[in-house]
Amino acid sequence: MLKHRGFPGRLPGTDFQFVIRRENRKKGATPITRRERFRDRKPADRRADAGFLAALIEHFGDEPFVRGNLDAGRLGWLIGREVKPVGPFDPADYDQLLQVDMAAAEASFPELFAPDSPPDFGWDEDNWDEGEDDDPAGGR
Repeated sequence: MLKHRGFPGRLPGTDFQFVIRRENRKKGATPITRRERFRDRKPADRRADAGFLAALIEHFGDEPFVRGNLDAGRLGWLIGREVKPVGPFDPADYDQLLQVDMAAAEASFPELFAPDSPPDFGWDEDNWDEGEDDDPAGGR
């Protein structure tokens, strides 16, 4: 499983996870399941979607990227809309190629593309690796 170095581990100040620490070798990758975004979702949930998408755009732009250690649950809120599979889609593959659809992203989250006041998600580039576990034994 590819670890995306420099990608934020979570939305600061919340428990909304963006990456996983290690792969599940027994059961394999958690499948990415498309989740419906209803109008009555909590503002914190919508902010987590926007923060995750902003991190994807900052880190990868519109270039294809490997799913790797990106959280399947968080991807599920964007898959098939702002994030599209590249090639045949295997939802349980750590090596699945994905790509941000910039037109769909701008239509759904115009605040991310506002030139005068983009949202501040509370992270800076120096702390994006926060929470990453470089020790495969989990610090034991």
